[in-house]
Amino acid sequence: MQKVTLSALAALMVSSAVYADTMTLYTDPATGQVFTTPAEGRVEMGDFIDAKTVYLENQEQDSAIAKEKSKDKSVKTYAKTSKLEFSGTHYLGFVATDPDNGSKSGDFEMRRNYVQLKAFLFDDPKSYARVTLDNHTENGYQTMHAKYAYIYLNEVLPYTGVEFGIAHRPWLDYEEHTAWWYRSIDKTFVESKQSADMTNSADYGVNFKTKTPYFTSEVGLFNGEGYHADPTKNGKGISFEWRTTAALLGNGEEKRKAKKNTYWDASFWGQYNGDNVSNGDYSYVIMGLHTVYNQPSFLVAAHYMMGDNHRNDTIRRNGEGVSVNAEYRFGENYEYSLLARYDHWVAENTTTSEKYTMDHMLYGIAWEQNKNLTWILNGKTYDPKDGVNYDNAAASKYTSAMLTAEVHW
Repeated sequence: MQKVTLSALAALMVSSAVYADTMTLYTDPATGQVFTTPAEGRVEMGDFIDAKTVYLENQEQDSAIAKEKSKDKSVKTYAKTSKLEFSGTHYLGFVATDPDNGSKSGDFEMRRNYVQLKAFLFDDPKSYARVTLDNHTENGYQTMHAKYAYIYLNEVLPYTGVEFGIAHRPWLDYEEHTAWWYRSIDKTFVESKQSADMTNSADYGVNFKTKTPYFTSEVGLFNGEGYHADPTKNGKGISFEWRTTAALLGNGEEKRKAKKNTYWDASFWGQYNGDNVSNGDYSYVIMGLHTVYNQPSFLVAAHYMMGDNHRNDTIRRNGEGVSVNAEYRFGENYEYSLLARYDHWVAENTTTSEKYTMDHMLYGIAWEQNKNLTWILNGKTYDPKDGVNYDNAAASKYTSAMLTAEVHW
């Protein structure tokens, strides 16, 4: 029966000395009179509750709603877009170093802080604008700059999207998300200061990204100096850069997850950098061959790379080398990993033809505490056998022990 509040019938309730949370009323259709007891000729009107009970029930319901709202800690964000997506990555650590020609040291480090925002501006949910802020220590000071700032437009060509702005260069992001998953302890072979040190991961330009089941690629044009450089001081030319990858197991269009997917890729990549302004206008060519095979329980990858420097006053970006890395994962959810990497680089002075050999090794164990936090304990050995680095400055063999907290949210 429907319940209504007694207001007009309050006097009747008082006079009849009947009071209850709920009562049933009856009416005589001939006279319109209302009664609290049934009798012949009376018709039941329904169940009624008094105003006080309704008030108390409403108060209790409002209190329950208020408690639920108090548990919601979300903050409303207003923007001229249908959706905003925030994320962050942080590399925090401690390193103890024992060099051959100096004193031992131990330091806590903030290696990288990335904070990222994606704004979805279009009907296509795969198109968006992205900004990634990069905070790290550089020359003894904390710096902050935009590492990525681009618009990504999906399917501008069949199977192909495009980044426009401070965009990904074709190679490094691919390798970091298929073959070398430990950027928090060292950069990839091509970028590491203890290895080839030939290019970096982002630059001002445009990058076309293609994905199909058996073939993926990235092809772009960039300033060439990299995202660290002053964009008002570029060289006279631009950099043409590419990556072509055969996805041999037919899942190239998928987003790779090392502990869930099985994949086997073979890649050819490179860049022709014309009249770069860094340290004087010059050109150089980088090319590499790379392959990686991954199963949830293990990974193995190999890399050959060469650099042909077109100037005569330095050995930087002139040489060739190889890198191999492997990972073995175990545990119920593969939460533990043993990892190792070996880089070998031989640089050549284009004036004297003198060669300089460097070996770089990484080895350690990782524990994925949860999807947001991974701990890594590793060692590092750097051995410049000829006692020099790329800039012809004194260099020394050293061994380091590192503890790293890699945070993602």
